[in-house]
Amino acid sequence: MKVLAIDTSTRGGGLAMVEDRRVLGHTFTRSADDFSTRLFVELNQLLGETRLKLADFDLFAVVAGPGSFTGLRIGMTAAKGWSEVFGKPVAALSGLEALAVQASAGTEIVVSVMDARRGQVFAGVFERRDSRLRRLGDDLLVRPDELLNQVAERMIGREARFVSPAPELLADTFATAGLPRDGIEKVSDDLTPWIGQLAFESAERGELVDALTLDANYIRRCDAEAYWQDVQTQERK
Repeated sequence: MKVLAIDTSTRGGGLAMVEDRRVLGHTFTRSADDFSTRLFVELNQLLGETRLKLADFDLFAVVAGPGSFTGLRIGMTAAKGWSEVFGKPVAALSGLEALAVQASAGTEIVVSVMDARRGQVFAGVFERRDSRLRRLGDDLLVRPDELLNQVAERMIGREARFVSPAPELLADTFATAGLPRDGIEKVSDDLTPWIGQLAFESAERGELVDALTLDANYIRRCDAEAYWQDVQTQERK
């Protein structure tokens, strides 16, 4: 089975082409340029290098959240279009899970963290069993200090391992709480090779969608939606 994985959830992202869990090739870039201007350039380059066509892929995998509203929309639109044109399913996956799966072996509880800006972080809590992850509760959008409190409540004494591509997001909070600053494992934000691997597990479990049912997990509402909701709230008053 061939999988084309795509991540446009943050400024750093790209594509990976995976066949039977073996990465055939992938791209990863960090740029201020919008993915709408660079995604298909990178795609054509990768297709040329691997001598593959979009029609050759059996499954498309996309980071469906959390992340930038605009970025996620670009990736989701591409995956929807490919799915519809080629009649292939989509694996909608979490960037937080792609971070968590990188945690050191032997870790039972993993808390993956990424920057949500505005002084907040996105976080997911996972339990690892038989080398697979099981989500414990919904994804979170919280301040770093709130995250520690919520993780403590969920774990009830169980030790958790924090992972993030940017450990500095939690460094001050850890120091204030008396926790070691090196207690946060640094993992890669180059997610598409991991997304490609996770797509195989989604396929095995039958957890795939089509172009019509593919949806994003924004967690935070886009600014326009939030503004409109605030206006309606004020009008009711």
